[in-house]
Amino acid sequence: MPSGGPSLFLRSDANPILTAGDVPYPANSVFNPGAATVGDETILLVRVEDLRGISQLHVARSPDGISAWRFDPEPLLRSDVEHYPEEIWGCEDPRLTWLPEREEWAIAYTAYSRRGPLVSLAMTKDFRSVQRLGPVMPPEDKDAALFPRRFDGRWAMIHRPSPLRGGAHMWISFSPDLRHWGDHTLILEARDGAWWDAGKIGLGPPPLETTEGWLMMYHGVHATSDGPIYRMGLALLDLDDPRIVLHRTDEWVFGPIAPYEITGDVGRVVFPGGWVLDAPDDRLLLYYGAADTSVGVATARFSEVLARILASPATGLRRTSDAAGTD
Repeated sequence: MPSGGPSLFLRSDANPILTAGDVPYPANSVFNPGAATVGDETILLVRVEDLRGISQLHVARSPDGISAWRFDPEPLLRSDVEHYPEEIWGCEDPRLTWLPEREEWAIAYTAYSRRGPLVSLAMTKDFRSVQRLGPVMPPEDKDAALFPRRFDGRWAMIHRPSPLRGGAHMWISFSPDLRHWGDHTLILEARDGAWWDAGKIGLGPPPLETTEGWLMMYHGVHATSDGPIYRMGLALLDLDDPRIVLHRTDEWVFGPIAPYEITGDVGRVVFPGGWVLDAPDDRLLLYYGAADTSVGVATARFSEVLARILASPATGLRRTSDAAGTD
């Protein structure tokens, strides 16, 4: 059984906190949630795969972020092929970012088109109604989230294109209006060889602003003869220029060890898409998909998470292209 890494994040005894049986219609699985705090509720925007195999994004609400989850009657985002043909095979894997300047939440999600997955954006104020902005990156691209504020007047988004050749790495792009994106810059590369994050990496929850920099969690995919293993590591980006990676963990900090993470539609997978910081209690709640089947939550002391990344190797790396890549 693969190791879960150091016990920085502790799983809830209530796990899995959401399963297909909790969905208010027949469903195969519920997984890969985005997370937010809205008023006195914790909101999870979860990916629900129905019995056709098509995914939609559905809101679940809890008073404490652990239990008593209630699903809204209808999905917030389901395929609207007539107006958004890129969603023909579903809406997947949301990340949620509060934009104080606009006083609304940005939802970055994967629209699954005939040409492959791509990044789409939508906006909401209350997770009861939503306005789509449509595709912002062409296929194949996914694992995207916005930063909550602008840099030199431009919005920034992390995403993960998948090239035809070489590894799949993490990039950052900038936009004046959330619709037109450019200055595409490689920020974090998948490593080579036997590393746990060799070959393919991608963003987990949206970047979290701290006094030391932007805290970022990312998944690494380790290929084995028995299939891939998804584990999580940490990185820290510069506060003023998020193209600069300050620190990156060598070891993974969270990996599949529980039975519901080992066995499922896609076994040996933990896939966080959201976290909620309870600053007064120094508590970070991490919400994740388990084996592409159910939803779990793990908690950590935020101060310990920050100490872990600050104790990790310093890079000070800023990449302006992939010309020096290792592929």
